[in-house]
Amino acid sequence: MKCVWVLVGKTSEHYLIDSVSLYVERISHYLTFETIVIPELKNTKNISRELQKEREGVAILQLLMPTDELVLLDEKGKTYTSEGFAEWIERKMNHSVKRLVFVVGGPYGFSDTVYARANHKLALSHMTFSHQLIRLLFVEQFYRAMTILKGEPYHHG
Repeated sequence: MKCVWVLVGKTSEHYLIDSVSLYVERISHYLTFETIVIPELKNTKNISRELQKEREGVAILQLLMPTDELVLLDEKGKTYTSEGFAEWIERKMNHSVKRLVFVVGGPYGFSDTVYARANHKLALSHMTFSHQLIRLLFVEQFYRAMTILKGEPYHHG
């Protein structure tokens, strides 16, 4: 299985860039994990939030293949324990999912079109985090899931 991680906008803080890069490198020891950054929209002061989400949505949907499983990181999504998330990923691996695509949207979330295409919504917490910080939380949890599946000592369950 290949995992694709789509991010709307660059990560701007250096401490986040370094930390995210560390976990992405670690994850790549377990499976193919590709990161795609969709550039932030320019001159957004004069366009509505809805139009911003629509434009970002078009860019997201253009990256997808018909057989992709699309997972949106969304505050209204399903929450898991770390072990539960690892089991969920394992089920995807065992059911021959070719590409599992996770998306971190822009600051206003996703368009209705992207929600309609999504197979799953995943929340990392009941709390709301910035779309910059959620990137680090997600890759750490994804790495943790890989170590759980391999029985490695990173996770102390």
